[in-house]
Amino acid sequence: MGNNQVSSSKGNTVKAQSQRSKDIEKLAEYIKSDKCKNVVLMLGAGVSTSAGIPDFRSPKTGLYSNLARLNLPRPEAVFEIRFFRSNPVPFYTLAAELYPSSFRPTPTHSFIKLLSMHNLLHMCFTQNIDTLERRAGVPTDKIVEAHGSFATQRCIDCRTPFDDDEMRDIVLGERTPGEEVRIPKCKREKCGGLVKPDIVFFGESLPDRFIKTIPAIGDADLLLIIGTSLTVHPFASLAGMADRKTCQRVLINLERVGDIGRRPEDVVLLGECDTIIRELCVALGWEEELDQAWAETALKTTQAKAEAKGESEGAEGEGEVGKGEDVLEKEVDKITDAIGKQLNLTEDRKQDLAKDNLSVTVEEKTSSAEVASGEGSSGKL
Repeated sequence: MGNNQVSSSKGNTVKAQSQRSKDIEKLAEYIKSDKCKNVVLMLGAGVSTSAGIPDFRSPKTGLYSNLARLNLPRPEAVFEIRFFRSNPVPFYTLAAELYPSSFRPTPTHSFIKLLSMHNLLHMCFTQNIDTLERRAGVPTDKIVEAHGSFATQRCIDCRTPFDDDEMRDIVLGERTPGEEVRIPKCKREKCGGLVKPDIVFFGESLPDRFIKTIPAIGDADLLLIIGTSLTVHPFASLAGMADRKTCQRVLINLERVGDIGRRPEDVVLLGECDTIIRELCVALGWEEELDQAWAETALKTTQAKAEAKGESEGAEGEGEVGKGEDVLEKEVDKITDAIGKQLNLTEDRKQDLAKDNLSVTVEEKTSSAEVASGEGSSGKL
């Protein structure tokens, strides 16, 4: 019985892989045809996980599930504008770990650059805030960062932009043991408000560029939906805006999501994003181009890390893609522990201040009582 089940499981796997290969071949033929001229992409966190950036919602490696164990009102509070105003420490602890210069784009990001080089890329919508599309060399006018990104920053009160280099120095600068996270403040006279990357927090409006470029979905001949759970709206609703008659929708993901697969022309390719993208590039005859484009990102990443750390060269082997789930879990644990320590530091500081205030209050009351009873430092009144 057990052997039959194992045999059946292997048979199903082989059958699924065979079907995936056929679907990839057909997709490659369509991309090379005259019918495919405008490719639109929808990207989620799954595109960046192989770069070592954890996603937010996965049960084991997701940031939210791990942040739940900290003394936060709720895990999502790290990205809530009201909470940020009252306590920016958790966010900037997280920002120090997720800052873009620390990560290398994945082969999937380099594939998007290839689409542009072949004059096929119409628009790339991304939920990710890591700017890895930019770092991979995708033209900025083809990128729509639906939830903002680390690319720019400004004061949350007066909206004055803040210098990029100074922001990086504050976020990534080395701290002495026990030193709290540094918080960037507005330099404008009489302001001094908190500075925040142009990431869309809960409680903030989506970027105007996202709203204005939504019609680009209707121009698509091919919509590639990669590494997203399609649960966050309004981004998730873009998939339903693709023209039913003229646009083929393709999902590249670890699991089925949304309604992809319900339309006759839909294609669902389940598996690791980078693996499927490489198979597609082989079918397109683009494998060497993909390797070259991705190799270029290694140099850029090493240079960026060296600049961020004030070094002439980065460490050998930095930015390798293909980190497993155990590595992601360690990364998430590291981030969670760092935030936990900063929260403890902040709480300890509050308690110390409270003790100091209590001590001052007691001294003031004692002094007042002494004066009232006619017994001060100078004796009787």
